[in-house]
Formats: sequence, structure tokens, C-alpha cells
Amino acid sequence: MNTTILDTAISGSTQLLCLLGHPVAHSISPRMHTLAASKLGLDYAYLAFDITEEQTPDAVAALKLLRCRGYNLTMPLKRAVIPLLDELSPASKLCNAVNTVVNDDGHLTGYTTDGIGFLDALHDQGCDISGGKMTILGAGGVATPMIAQAALDGVKEIAIFKRKNDTFGQTVDFAKRVSEGTSCEVSVHDMADTEDMARQIAESQILVNATNVGMGEDDTSLVPPSMLRSGLIVFDAIYHPLETRLLREAKEAGATAINGEGQLLFQGAASFKLWTGQDMPIDFIKETCFLNLL
Repeated sequence: MNTTILDTAISGSTQLLCLLGHPVAHSISPRMHTLAASKLGLDYAYLAFDITEEQTPDAVAALKLLRCRGYNLTMPLKRAVIPLLDELSPASKLCNAVNTVVNDDGHLTGYTTDGIGFLDALHDQGCDISGGKMTILGAGGVATPMIAQAALDGVKEIAIFKRKNDTFGQTVDFAKRVSEGTSCEVSVHDMADTEDMARQIAESQILVNATNVGMGEDDTSLVPPSMLRSGLIVFDAIYHPLETRLLREAKEAGATAINGEGQLLFQGAASFKLWTGQDMPIDFIKETCFLNLL
């Protein structure tokens, strides 16, 4: 689609949206949000600023002074920003992470839209996991918002598989916090226990890979093909490549295979809604920014 016809002029009343993180030059967010706002006739511009963790307090103070409407954050800023905010959403409280900040006349509220993006990406593919069981591989910054939002939105049981290292105990504490704060039972398992993994996946409606295994040139998978089956939903948060080994083998087993591009799109759409109050024009953004969206 030709986007040059859109009025993307900056005016004296243009409101600022932005991304804070390091690095940020590769981000699709500036194009996605600026085009979405222009398509809807909204006077916003979205920029990316390369900010380190140590610079976060200064950046937040500056953006507040400049009346920036809101911003996204990448790791490790997702946690570093929390002490600087006035309020947190329920999901952000559970996972102790923020990827979206809304500035309401100086009152800063932190949200995490990564989990919303995950669930909306599933809905976009006709998948509803409410009331079901989820097995998820990984417990880092990608995984925790997905776990928290799934628990808040009605998933009844979540099995987390993680390497048994020095942060294993932190994951157990996180699982306990989510279990106590929702109606979802969350448990933590040793990634090396393949028998347990096979058992948990067999009981699950959906299997999620939230690790970086399979990213880029890494053509490996944490899940043996024998654990995959027809009727299982397999979601891989990775979108480079679009089809990881896990997703390729899931398709071969007759499972529903979904990559992480949709999550990237819909987490951005959720942020856009928080800032502007309007729905992102999803079909338009798919055509202009996500040409490979499956």
C-alpha cells in the first residue's frame, strides 16, 4: 500500500510518543505508531531514544516536563522505570515489569501490554485458551507478562519450565504471587526434566516458547517432536525466523503453529489504545509494517 498520501506533517500541537531502550535503532515501533496515528487523523509522532538503564530517571523526568503523552520501554528499563511511576496496572504488579507508560497530566501509570499482545495474537488466529492449561518454556522478561496476563484472563493452570539456576527461586516466588493474585494455579518445573515436560505438554491446550532458543541462525528446539500432537497450539514468541524448528515440527505433527509477529503487532496496538483511546487500524498496519504476517 502507498503510504505517501498520508498527512504525516508535524504541527505545533503534535503530541510526542516514544520508545526508550538500548539499542532501539532496529525498532518497528516508530513507523507503526506514527502511521497508525496519521491514518486516523491523530496528531502524534513516535520517536525512538537510545537510553541506558542509568539514564532512565533523567529520561522519565525530561519526558514528564515535555508533557510526552506516553512511551514504551525495552529491557532492562522495564523494571528500572517502576520506582519512577505513580501507579501500576494489575499485570505489571504481578510480573514486576512495565513496557508502556501513560502520562495523564503528570500522573504516570505503568502497564505491560506484552501479555495482551500474546492473547490477542492467539485470538487473531481463532484460538481461545481461557479455561485451559498452558505450558511455557522460559521465565524471563518475555515470559512473565504472558504468564501474568494469561492468569488474569482465565487460563486455569500454567506450568513454567526453567533452567535450574540461581534465579529459579525467584521464578518460584513469581509463580506463587500469580497463583495467590488470580484463580490460576502456576507451578515451576526443571527444564532438564524431559519426562515431566512431556507429561505437562500432554495435559496442555497450548505450548509456548518464550526463550531465545531457535532465534536467528539457531535451528534447535527445546521440545522433542514426540511431545507435539494434533490439536495442540504451539506459540513461539520468536519472529526471526518466522518459522523456527519448533514451529516447523509442530506443523508436521498437525499442531496449530503461531509465531511471534502477531504478538509484536498487538502489544503495540494495546499501547496505542492506552495513549490515544482509539483502536489501531490493524489491517492497515499489517499491510504497511508486517508484510510477512502469517
